[in-house]
Amino acid sequence: MRQSRRYLETKKLIDKDKLYSMKEAIEILKSAPPVKFDQTLELSCKLSVDPKQSEQMVRGSVVLSHGTGKKIKILVFCEPEKEQEAVNSGADYAGSQELIDKISKENWLDFDCCIATPSMMKFVSKLGKILGPRGLMPSPKTQTVTENISYAIKEVKQGKIDFRMDKLGCIHIGLGKISMSSQALSENVRVFLDALINSKPAAVKGDFIKSVCLSATMSPSLRVQL
Repeated sequence: MRQSRRYLETKKLIDKDKLYSMKEAIEILKSAPPVKFDQTLELSCKLSVDPKQSEQMVRGSVVLSHGTGKKIKILVFCEPEKEQEAVNSGADYAGSQELIDKISKENWLDFDCCIATPSMMKFVSKLGKILGPRGLMPSPKTQTVTENISYAIKEVKQGKIDFRMDKLGCIHIGLGKISMSSQALSENVRVFLDALINSKPAAVKGDFIKSVCLSATMSPSLRVQL
């Protein structure tokens, strides 16, 4: 694949054999030639797990210290009597069967996060093949299946993100916008890594995180120290 001039210019700033400090890596990415949109700071890490073993599955959630830097569209599956509460708390969409039908029949996905009350999950579960692969399926493990929908919405608005390893034992996640301050981005990275370490399965022995890389949406990656 042909690489853009900007990508190649950024590549010149990076020593592929060097292990950068978090601060150095973020400063390099912020000083790279600009693009026409506010890029996301992306983190990728390789874990010392066997993805084929269910007891070594890694997933969780964390509220970033300085938010994600983007407006999150929230959909809430709830009973009719809770719809107004959801909207008043900041949900962009709230409803029940009509939203389920819209997603299943129209493949409508104009939202970034789903929250559901427990009693709605028997209906929402039918959307597993649509929502699951996109990381949008509500789950008790990420506190997105709850009776307290107001609190769940508040957390998402404050910068809550969910993470889950892929089939290769890696995690890829956005942790803020490049326009944010270096300190804010560094603190977001640190709070995420702390949450990731705390999610280490009991079945995993020894070192948990093999490697960590940072990049911007349109840039090469830099290997960073933990």
